[in-house]
Amino acid sequence: MSLQVENLEKNMAKLTVEVPAEQFEAALKTAFNKNKNRFNIPGFRRGKAPQVMVEKMYGPEVLYEEAANIVLDATYPDAAEESKLDIVSRPEIDLVQIEKGKNFIYTATVAVKPEVTLGEYKGVEVEKASAEVSDQEVEDEIKRVQDQNSRLVTVDDRAVADGDQVVIDFEGFADGKAFEGGKGEDYPLTIGSHSFIDNFEEQLIGKNIGDECEVNVTFPENYHVKELAGKPALFKVKVKEIKVKELPELDDDFAGEVSEFETMDEYKADLKAKLLESKGRQAATENENRVVDKVVDNATMEIPDAMLETQVRNMVSDYGRRMQSQGLSMEQYLHYTGQTMADLEEQMKPQAERRIRTRLVLEAVAKAENLQVEDEAVEREIKSMAASYKMEEQTVRDQLGEAGLAQVKEDLLVQEAIDFLVAEAKLV
Repeated sequence: MSLQVENLEKNMAKLTVEVPAEQFEAALKTAFNKNKNRFNIPGFRRGKAPQVMVEKMYGPEVLYEEAANIVLDATYPDAAEESKLDIVSRPEIDLVQIEKGKNFIYTATVAVKPEVTLGEYKGVEVEKASAEVSDQEVEDEIKRVQDQNSRLVTVDDRAVADGDQVVIDFEGFADGKAFEGGKGEDYPLTIGSHSFIDNFEEQLIGKNIGDECEVNVTFPENYHVKELAGKPALFKVKVKEIKVKELPELDDDFAGEVSEFETMDEYKADLKAKLLESKGRQAATENENRVVDKVVDNATMEIPDAMLETQVRNMVSDYGRRMQSQGLSMEQYLHYTGQTMADLEEQMKPQAERRIRTRLVLEAVAKAENLQVEDEAVEREIKSMAASYKMEEQTVRDQLGEAGLAQVKEDLLVQEAIDFLVAEAKLV
């Protein structure tokens, strides 16, 4: 295999790879052996005709695509490594020469990690995030716990009011016809929660148990069911139950029920301490983000389109896996949101670009300051991962492999850069 490297504009490069004819011939043979049962040659049982007969009848081109993929898989990784380029995108492959008996030649156009010009990064000044906890925040937390420990009590001596939970039957109609998914029975709905479209809930206020009424609404323009988007609809509703939330008294008995403390004063003090701890962690993270954001904004670089596209595809794939873990396929998600894959990719571009810029800047800071990650730090991270996944440390190492372990070290180096920037920053 021979390789030529050509540097292009905007942090792109072209690798021209020439593979000996013998290797392409071997790939053709492998492709034939994989696919020989597909060919029907007169005078031979299926799969028994020799390669030369298949090529004579169908032309050698019938095996080219499979053989090309075999050669690409076998040679591109070596070519990428030999190029000594820091490649940050998937290759765009163009076949230059593919012919039986001749050398196989292709080009791979790739994005190369761009150079970063750091601006001011030491001692940047940012506003310090607050870690204080007000008395009101403590009261809000107590009210949240009080609400969690409330109970619903059925009332039958008054009409529906804001904040009530009602039980209803309903059926929706658009253009005079019932629509799919628009019917429900014994449906619990909290008035004022705005969980139903438009002003549906408000129109139930004043209705009594047993009342049947009509509710008129308009679906939003971006509603996930395109047939209903922007359309007026009528719901026939029957009010079956009215329930009101009954809150427990905020006294020492309440404190004893929801905590390990006997008095409200002790409970409040403990809540404040926990809120201070949580706020402290949040403030530390926010300070990190503010410092890093300012350093990133001070730096300049030219991100190649192919690098951005690769990052976007990776983020979309990660998003799809998260959807799948929640029982929702990407196709279903796009249908419900009324988006196309192109819409989703475009939506993710700004975040993808920011991720790239941030990573490149932090790597540049680590290089400029000659920051290092000791082997002991990598070992601690492996131990932490093993504990988190409830796995043996060696199993984690085996699953990561050399590339994974190198990635762990790079991630730790990036965190070193963050710690350095925060330590040098002026928080005012």
